[in-house]
Amino acid sequence: MRHFFSVGGESALAQVMCRKPLLAFDFDGTLTPIVSRPEQAFASKAVALRLHALNQLLPVAIVTGRTIEDARERLGFVPTYLIGNHGAQDENDPVKTAFLCEGLNPLREALQAHQAELAAAGVRVEDKALSIALHYRLSRKREQAVSLIHSLLAPLASVIKVFAGKMVVNAMAKDAPDKADALRTLVQRSGASCAFFAGDDVNDEPVFAAAAEDWFTVRVGRDDPTSKAKYFLDGPGEMATLLDCMLAALSK
Repeated sequence: MRHFFSVGGESALAQVMCRKPLLAFDFDGTLTPIVSRPEQAFASKAVALRLHALNQLLPVAIVTGRTIEDARERLGFVPTYLIGNHGAQDENDPVKTAFLCEGLNPLREALQAHQAELAAAGVRVEDKALSIALHYRLSRKREQAVSLIHSLLAPLASVIKVFAGKMVVNAMAKDAPDKADALRTLVQRSGASCAFFAGDDVNDEPVFAAAAEDWFTVRVGRDDPTSKAKYFLDGPGEMATLLDCMLAALSK
């Protein structure tokens, strides 16, 4: 994994942009910095304007852990595609959406039964229909919070899948698609020959790991030196400059 702005990243990106790829981005931690309260996160005007300009030229997709409804209000532009719940929420497939939502009912029952314990440990439960996020960023007892979360999730291992994030543990139905599945579907749907994808967290790694050789992948942040992304940025603050590189490549 190499820093995009130091080792030929711009020329490699220009070559990919000539092929008219699907342009896909995570939201939190990628287009906007991670914040202590998720409701405070919005794309900056600088990023939104550049994404809007790109979306006039190529299909732009946002693939986020948020619900589609929540993310839509935070982008500042209208993308070609918007996929929520870590790849599982696709407005084009309402039947599967309902099935995956029902798959989390056993977890909902367990969380309801231990509501007081979770609150005492500082765990905030966010039910996003197709995924449930257990946030402990604001907990004063983080080790206790994480231990409690995993003790509640472990008995349900046969019906749910679990993955960590930045001060959050996420749970989804066992057979829910991930972001890699979502990106493959969008590439086919858009008719693009390849894809660009930028993300920052554990749930973005399936895309990096499964990406075809001709895809362009970027990890935002240096926190995981084992990431399978080809390039990295130091943080979301470099995103606007990266988007400028994309626009410049398309103008040639």
